[in-house]
Amino acid sequence: MALPMNSQVDPRDVHAQARFNMIEQQIRPWNVLDEEVLELLGQVRREDFVPPEYVNMAYMDIEIPLLGSPEEAAAKGWHMLAPRIEARMLQDLAVKPGDRVLEIGSGSGYMAALLAARAKEVVTLEIVPELAEMARENLLGAGVKNAEVQLADGASAAAALGQFDVIVLSGSVAKVPDALVDLLRDGGRLGAIVGQLPVMRFTVAEKKGHQVQVRQPWDTLASRLENFEEPSRFSF
Repeated sequence: MALPMNSQVDPRDVHAQARFNMIEQQIRPWNVLDEEVLELLGQVRREDFVPPEYVNMAYMDIEIPLLGSPEEAAAKGWHMLAPRIEARMLQDLAVKPGDRVLEIGSGSGYMAALLAARAKEVVTLEIVPELAEMARENLLGAGVKNAEVQLADGASAAAALGQFDVIVLSGSVAKVPDALVDLLRDGGRLGAIVGQLPVMRFTVAEKKGHQVQVRQPWDTLASRLENFEEPSRFSF
């Protein structure tokens, strides 16, 4: 039946349907089966964390640019990770209600909002001033009160922040940063996308007493986080 000519589709209903489709068509098939994580993804409005010009792409399986041209955003890592990547990271790190969480790479604040919904406290560091301000505004607009955005270099500033139960790197690094592992409490987990093109793996380092257990449950690719150590390059 045709809609009356003066009827309008409520944009919130459109986004709700897109959110549902994202969960069922992108995220469940990617082995994200934790019902609490899936429920959370249905509650947090991703469209509130993307630039207005990309709001209709909020639930697509893509990396959404946050600053500059799409080409510049891709080159500099100024974009959101694809939703299925964020969801799988959230599931594999098993954030608990009492956890203190550190995120490096705030971006638009979306991952911090997801983390904050499960944790006691989130500190998220962003090196790009415009992105730090964007994340603050988005989190404030979403009513998230237990996530703090700091303008800081996550490669060097984290040591002054104390210890954490979970550390999330929302970007890639060449290797798991030992300095960040040192900030984990006993039982704490660090998650990062580790490696070099064309092969990177999501890596979980879990501290158990004086030992660190490492697992790499899945492969993906992501732009580099700034200022973390890269392997030496030999020239002949």
